[in-house]
Amino acid sequence: MFTGTTVKAQESVLYGFKAGVNFTNMKSDNFSESNTMTGLNLGLLAEIPLTNRFSLQPEVLYSTNGTDADIIQYGGGPISREYVLEYIKVPVLAKLFLTESLSLEAGPSFNFLVNGKIDGEEEEYGSSFELGGALGASYKFGGGFFGSVRYMQGLTDAFVRENYEYNIYNYGFQLGVGMMF
Repeated sequence: MFTGTTVKAQESVLYGFKAGVNFTNMKSDNFSESNTMTGLNLGLLAEIPLTNRFSLQPEVLYSTNGTDADIIQYGGGPISREYVLEYIKVPVLAKLFLTESLSLEAGPSFNFLVNGKIDGEEEEYGSSFELGGALGASYKFGGGFFGSVRYMQGLTDAFVRENYEYNIYNYGFQLGVGMMF
């Protein structure tokens, strides 16, 4: 009986790819101002149905985050810096289908830093791992195509803490389109 259930569940697993745009920023008590930066995301995903209204959706994405920020300086005016962090993100999302096409999704994201730059120069101060969270919605169109919108929030510091006096957290929105097959 369990073998038949497992085989049936594996037959209904969907695989796909997605690509999109990120609108990200960073938050810190040391920033007098920060501006949203546009980046990209692309990767692979699977949708694993657990019931007819609930699925698990793991993803592996390349994603760029960053900001242009004015850093508060003691005894002087702010210094402008551009931060760009490139990640391999592994979100594991729970999907609740409100209709056959519309779903809400939420879950943790395990983010691994691939490259970091400050003002265009390679830097080694970024934290190699960031735990994040994601909350969003997706809509399935005909032919396997889908669209999604998602809010992403870093839950741990984006930079190695001993190198900075203040915490710096990633956050932003992600818009994407993709195809499931």
